[in-house]
Amino acid sequence: MKISEARELIQFRAPVLSRQRRVLANAFSVEEYRKAARKVLPAGIFDYLDGGSEDEVTLRRNRAVFDSWALMPRWGPVAGPDTSTALLGKTSALPLTLTPTGATRLFHPAGESAVAAAAAHARIPYGLAGLSTVAMETIAKDHPGLDRWFNFGLGSDALAARDKLARCEAAGFTTLIVGVDIRALGSRERDLRNGFTAPPALTLSTVADIARRPSWWINFLKADGISFPNLDPRSAAATSMVTPSMWQHILGHSDAASGWKELEALREAWSGKIVLKGCVNPADVDQAARIGLDAVQLSNHGGRQLDHMLSPMEVLQESRQRVGDALEIYVDSGIRRGSDIFKALALGADACSIGRAYLYGLVAAGTPGVERVIDILADELRRTMTLVGVSSIPELKARGGEILRDIRSSGEILEKAPSGTT
Repeated sequence: MKISEARELIQFRAPVLSRQRRVLANAFSVEEYRKAARKVLPAGIFDYLDGGSEDEVTLRRNRAVFDSWALMPRWGPVAGPDTSTALLGKTSALPLTLTPTGATRLFHPAGESAVAAAAAHARIPYGLAGLSTVAMETIAKDHPGLDRWFNFGLGSDALAARDKLARCEAAGFTTLIVGVDIRALGSRERDLRNGFTAPPALTLSTVADIARRPSWWINFLKADGISFPNLDPRSAAATSMVTPSMWQHILGHSDAASGWKELEALREAWSGKIVLKGCVNPADVDQAARIGLDAVQLSNHGGRQLDHMLSPMEVLQESRQRVGDALEIYVDSGIRRGSDIFKALALGADACSIGRAYLYGLVAAGTPGVERVIDILADELRRTMTLVGVSSIPELKARGGEILRDIRSSGEILEKAPSGTT
């Protein structure tokens, strides 16, 4: 080959000076955005985002369980494929939602506004946290076309609950997400070691690590002080970051006294949709259907609460068998690939939800980073559908049993086989 011919085959890239542009150009998976986020955040903040409870067995299981199912392609024509689907009566471009995450401006100055912009661009629902650092009215004003869901906390203050429902309705939030997995705070030992407690306890090593992340520190100081405008305005945490009560809200919020009667009362009071988030027990899914809730989000809080807990994927099939089509079922905790979404839908889910995954993108590159994470998952989902031989989400859900194989039993057979056999 001549040198002139070789030059035509080789593309030389000019150096990119912007860290954000480098990440956007060179990160091709959610895991690579995770690694990029780790380089930006102080260790304590990254561990708060990334860590789990106690020995982090649940955290690891959430990822490992996806390897329990193998894909079984079938030859035939594929059109599209079309990833659009209906979620709670509205069209979503993907079977994907962005789940609520609190105190998002700890990770990027734009916080929830940046995430909402990415969700609106992708045409998928966004769940705003009750502990968001941007007011629900601001999200509604800036993104009127966004399918807006709100994380509604159960509590004993009936007046505050009524006021919050009125705010949600006035701001055009059509769906409430009710979390039921925070009756007590999980023991997140990474946070304890880093002094990420209520209130924070800075150590010399924490201060030194912050000093090694000047870009995060400068951006944090330049931004407005963090507050929680969606809380009851009578709460100090709604207006100030520096009070111990705010940190108790972030790290120690509990609804241990609430139960099914509070959910039934909420169903009576709210005419919109309600998603119950935090179940991994099919009996709870069944009960949610009986009291008229619209969806359940199977979740173990990303491994951040109870360690040694079942993964949502391990109870998905039984949950679907119990309720049939009585309500929609979503899955979170450990979604990192488009093939993960594919497997969940094949086993009975209507959609998946991500939290950490989009926060990695937010930390690394702001709104474009969140958009890129969503695009990566969408591309992987479309590619998986094409290679397996599925043209649409309804077809994927209908054919689920034909295109997945549980390989745990076959693995056990291989382990027990005598040496020398195949």
